Amino acid sequence: MKVKNLLYVALLLLSLNCFSQNWDKIEAKDGIHYISHYMQNINLDILGKYLFKGQEPVVELNEYGMGFYQLHEQPKRPMIWGLECDDRGALIYKKGFDNASYTLWYQYTTKLEDDTEDDMNWKAVEFTMHFNTLKMFIQGERSKDYKETASK
Repeated sequence: MKVKNLLYVALLLLSLNCFSQNWDKIEAKDGIHYISHYMQNINLDILGKYLFKGQEPVVELNEYGMGFYQLHEQPKRPMIWGLECDDRGALIYKKGFDNASYTLWYQYTTKLEDDTEDDMNWKAVEFTMHFNTLKMFIQGERSKDYKETASK
């Protein structure tokens, strides 16, 4: 009887994991998009700090879609983020000869005194991985090194 109950619990947990949603639906100025920040879905080593020429301004991607985004000559601001995916959670990207290009969506979570409504909307920026140099870029200017792994 205990084995049978254990089997039911294992089956339930497996089914919850299989049918769990690995993406979020957002509404940007140009319509509905789907993003993912779930690392089991992304399967890329993207978390960490992206620096401009080794210093600020910085973009920091943390777990659970949290982080910081800093524009030039502006304070570092908390934000939520995700990579664009389709409505099933598969990442959308363009593969080049030695790179891959994704869309990183972010939205500030705090409002500054001078912010407009547009400042608080979801924004899309380019996120690229360059396989020959083992570098990742946000907006083509903030970079972070990464290491290739056998599982990717």
